[in-house]
Amino acid sequence: MPYKHFEEYNIKVTDDVKTRYENIIKDLGEDANREGLVKTPERAAKAIQFLTQGYHQDPVEILKGAMFAESYNEMVIVKDIELYSLCEHHILPFFGKAHIAYIPNGQIVGLSKLPRIVDVFARRLQVQERLTEQILDCINDTLKPQGVAVVIEASHMCMMMRGVQKQNSVTTTSGFRGQFEKIETRNEFLKLIGK
Repeated sequence: MPYKHFEEYNIKVTDDVKTRYENIIKDLGEDANREGLVKTPERAAKAIQFLTQGYHQDPVEILKGAMFAESYNEMVIVKDIELYSLCEHHILPFFGKAHIAYIPNGQIVGLSKLPRIVDVFARRLQVQERLTEQILDCINDTLKPQGVAVVIEASHMCMMMRGVQKQNSVTTTSGFRGQFEKIETRNEFLKLIGK
């Protein structure tokens, strides 16, 4: 199944993860039977399944489901795409915006599919660098455009609420393929997204 709003949970996985969360709560010295925590292990088990549902979705099928022959061959940009992911090192959130551009080569894709691709890859345990590359390569390999560009700007809770505790830091990653490797095309894209 290419894409669906995921609010169904595997009962076995939910039960297994729920038990693990319950044990974590106890190991931290909390009373897992306290009123405010009684349902927390199950809620957390469902939340982690939702936040990692990208493992069960096929980004290529999402793109292929909305590709159309079209002669348009100028830059297409979808910017300020909200993204939420989990850092694979601490399982803490990072969040921000993705900006995607491509130059069609006989095929365009439904605009909503680009944010969906971001969600599929973001809803996995991730690092921002790999997230950028996965989005870039998926679009490039599937749509086969003249060029693709991806810029992600994100704030990482692993740097904000622990570790170096730098609340105002933003990490920017970028990737370019094809025509966007030319400086003038890249600069046009960066100007259009306000960078």
